[in-house]
Amino acid sequence: MALRSGGPALALLRGRLHLSGPGARGHARLGRSGAVAQPAAEEPGEDAEVGTRKKTFAEVQTERLNQAERTVLIKCPSKVHEKKLLQYLSSHGNVKSHFFFENRGINALIEFSEKSSIASLQDAVGIPSASEHHVVPFKSRLFTFTLKNPVSQRIEETPIHLSPQCHIPVKDLIEKLCLADNISSQMYILLNEYQLTEENIKLRFLACSLVRDFACAYFPDSTVKPFGSSVNTFGKLGSDVDMFLDFCDTGKHATKMKKGPFDMEYQMKRLPSERLATQRILSVIGDCLDNFGPGCANVQKILNARCPLVKFSHQPTGFQCDLSVSNSIAIRSSELLYIYGCLDSRVRALVFTIRCWARVHGLTNSAPGTWITNFSLTMMVMFFLQRRSPPIIPTLDQLKELADEKDKHIIGGYDCSFVSDLRKIKPTKNTETLEVLLCEFFEYFGNFDFRRNSINLRKGKEVNKPESSPLYIWNPFEQDLNISKNVNQPQLEKFIAMARESAWILQKEDKTQQMINKEPWGLAALLIPFGKSNSSKMKNRMKGIGSETIRSLLDSLKLNNANSQQKAVGK
Repeated sequence: MALRSGGPALALLRGRLHLSGPGARGHARLGRSGAVAQPAAEEPGEDAEVGTRKKTFAEVQTERLNQAERTVLIKCPSKVHEKKLLQYLSSHGNVKSHFFFENRGINALIEFSEKSSIASLQDAVGIPSASEHHVVPFKSRLFTFTLKNPVSQRIEETPIHLSPQCHIPVKDLIEKLCLADNISSQMYILLNEYQLTEENIKLRFLACSLVRDFACAYFPDSTVKPFGSSVNTFGKLGSDVDMFLDFCDTGKHATKMKKGPFDMEYQMKRLPSERLATQRILSVIGDCLDNFGPGCANVQKILNARCPLVKFSHQPTGFQCDLSVSNSIAIRSSELLYIYGCLDSRVRALVFTIRCWARVHGLTNSAPGTWITNFSLTMMVMFFLQRRSPPIIPTLDQLKELADEKDKHIIGGYDCSFVSDLRKIKPTKNTETLEVLLCEFFEYFGNFDFRRNSINLRKGKEVNKPESSPLYIWNPFEQDLNISKNVNQPQLEKFIAMARESAWILQKEDKTQQMINKEPWGLAALLIPFGKSNSSKMKNRMKGIGSETIRSLLDSLKLNNANSQQKAVGK
């Protein structure tokens, strides 16, 4: 029998938060099982945990990738004997860590201390019988563990613990939030419930490593790495895995061969453009995964997109995956967010809170459309934190000033340089609580002049919009791009209205009376859709938004007219 709670060890892991913000040490937090976890500073192993957080982005990714190469995934029977399974696996090498999770049955992720242990295990594993279907003889790191005589073998009564791979429903989250002491604690509880677990991160890197096994058949020096929410510290349980095929090692090899009195190079296929090469590589890898990849299903090759990719479902790990090629700027964006997330615990807590709030109220959606994306929301939070006095996080230009020679990156003509060593960045002197920051966020953007101003993280200040998009957020690196160009005026107005309503609720609510009446309060109240009972109040607070739309249209006409005149003068 399996338990979903995760057990004491997992509850401790889920209860651990990296609290570096003001007042963080005093907050007790609820673990996934509902028990109160003690402040992080009092938990064992905290020094080791802090040490991990201080590592550079590149160091963490390298460790994770190496870890994934020593890992296998085993599908187990519904009643698995944990000790016997580990005893058998230990005959092939030391098992460094393991955990069980549920996905189309019970599965075990096993990390060996040495990569050679996997080869030993593969030599001992049998090929499945082909009585009904012919099998493709690809020896992967995905195995099925069964009992030869299940009836005669007595199954242990001790239940195994299953690591959760998805966050709790919002309804259950609200119940937990109501047990907190204040809004800041509520926000840390939400972070604790929604952030990626250690186990889920391992599973994401394993999915990339398994795809790499196929890619290496064609490109031996290539690697497959995750980017985006899987690695930037802002990933949510249940989110997709973005991965890219990287050929950077090939470039390093070419540099080494330049030394010496002669030149020797590989004969390689030459194509007229990098885009065509990317499309052909992804087409071949996509076909390979579709035809031969164990558990790879619903493979879609979207090769004519601005960034060509292959979408597929990786059934063994339960992830929806997007595979692209050498997405260098996306990796730099991931590292930038990783740095911001590591600098202060309030950063991640506020981002997770705002994104959860936006999803509840229909401001964001997993499907493409005219609504604000999670990435745009995250950039808005970062900009808001740069605008505090004193600032909680530095601007991108300030991070660039701290960069040394190894941190300099020019990609496609864009300057993507910023410091990678977290120790060089001075901690903020800002002591505002999360409760204050949440209310101020809604106040700030509820009254932001979106008609004239844009959001620029590189400068950390409001600048005039270069064009008439309703919401303009400068791409941190590709400065000629607006990352929120998809957002239309009605969706922006909806965001403004929800921000104003949320600010009003936080300012006017009577926490004591609501707790006596057993009503949701604080953040919990904000995670309940604003229904018909609030419609009259919302109409009053939305006054002026309609006229703002008219003014925005007039401003757009003026801006377009001014641009036309400038072009005429230039001619």
